[in-house]
Order: sequence, then C-alpha cells, then structure tokens
Amino acid sequence: MRLILLGAPGAGKGTQAEILSRQLGIPTISTGNILRAAIRDGTPVGLKAKDYMDKGQLVPDDVIIDIIVDRLAKPDCAKGYILDGVPRTIPQAEVMEEKGIAVDWAVSIEVEDDVIVKRMSGRRICPNCGRTYHVDNNPPEKEGVCGECESELIIRADDEPETVAARLETYHSVTEPLKAFYAERGKLKTVENQASIDATTAEIRKALEI
Repeated sequence: MRLILLGAPGAGKGTQAEILSRQLGIPTISTGNILRAAIRDGTPVGLKAKDYMDKGQLVPDDVIIDIIVDRLAKPDCAKGYILDGVPRTIPQAEVMEEKGIAVDWAVSIEVEDDVIVKRMSGRRICPNCGRTYHVDNNPPEKEGVCGECESELIIRADDEPETVAARLETYHSVTEPLKAFYAERGKLKTVENQASIDATTAEIRKALEI
C-alpha cells in the first residue's frame, strides 16, 4: 500500500506513520530524513540539494522529488511506503505524478486548530533521528531522552503558540488544498481526530479497510 498522510502541523502524521509502518511492514519516507541522508551519503541529488542549502536557498521541488524517487527505488519500498511531509503543495503533487510516484490513498487527519496549538506545546523532538514524542500522549520511556537513539529531546521553536498559529495559516492556504487535489482523483480518505493515538490508528485502518 502506498500512502500519503495529510494534516495540519501537529495532527499526528509522524506518529501515525511510525505505527502504520510497523503494522503494515512498509517504510515511512520522511522528506527531512531522506534529504539529510542523501546529503550525508553524497548522492548526486544530495549534493545538488546541499548546494542550494549552503547558499541559504530553499531546495527546489524537482530536487526534493528526485531524492524521493531515489529512495522509493530501494528494495524495502517494493511492497509499499508511507510518505510523510511531502507533498506540501499542489505543484509538488503534480511533479510527483509526472515523476511516476504512485499513491493509493491520501489520508487526511482532521484536527481543530485550537487542539493543535495545545497539542504542539507538549511536543518533543529528537534532533538526531527525528523521532517525535509528546509529554502527555506519547512520552519517551525515559523523560527527556529519545528511546530510539538516546539523544536528548528538544522543544522546537516551531512549537511556540505564536509560531504554530502562523504555521496553521500557511497550512490552510498552501497545503490543505491537496485534499481537493486527491479527492478529485478518488484517493482521499478523511479521519476525524480521536481521543487517543491508538483510536486514531484504528480509524485510519478502518478508512483504508485494512
């Protein structure tokens, strides 16, 4: 199964991607993680991306998509994958289609803005491996420490309430139109926010009939 997870910042896309990855036996492809890996490994598109970043420029959509194409060509993606963090815009989605990146379903996790603001204030991030935790809903086994790589967890500046409000505004104007994009293609599934992570996972599985 080839999935895209949509939703506002803090909707739980990363957490659900990790859970579904384990349950379905398919990898999660996180844009940030594979970009860092491509740069670290010195791949041709990784070096191209690094050149933009060293100049303080945004990495163009076609370079990002090329890195994803390279990643999806690896054997562990043969049975499917979950895309987390891409596409963020309709132009990105269009480039993905042009590059032949197949998608079975786009799952949109629906969460009210006020819930997002409250939720993100408790979020903690591992700066090393990118794993996400929450002090209430998904705490690490050891307080303040990543259970995956034992790095010290941090609070991102992006999770400050004022920043969250600005990010939500950007999401609604730039990324949310992707729901209509995939609905037109008959590939959109919407899942309402649930009281727990497990309940949200169950609703996603129900929507996907898996």
